Amino acid sequence: MNKQDLLVKSAIASLLAFGTMTMNTGALAADKPKMEQCFGIAKAGKNDCAGGKGSTNTCAGTAKKDAQKDAFVLVPKGTCDKIVGGTVGTM
Repeated sequence: MNKQDLLVKSAIASLLAFGTMTMNTGALAADKPKMEQCFGIAKAGKNDCAGGKGSTNTCAGTAKKDAQKDAFVLVPKGTCDKIVGGTVGTM
């Protein structure tokens, strides 16, 4: 096998590998569940982000107390309604 054959075969193998990676990435993105904000269930310091206007916390991890009404946790869509004290918000 000469250098040119080796180069061509390497290029083909690279293209096939790249194509396979691209197909798998798309499938993984499609499998990602839709999320919703669930207010009033976060433990102190474990919230995902601020609640909005009038919120006392401005970033993730800033809830001062458990079950703070203006702090939320992202949960899979449809889950918040099943949690006692949880209120669904909008993203």
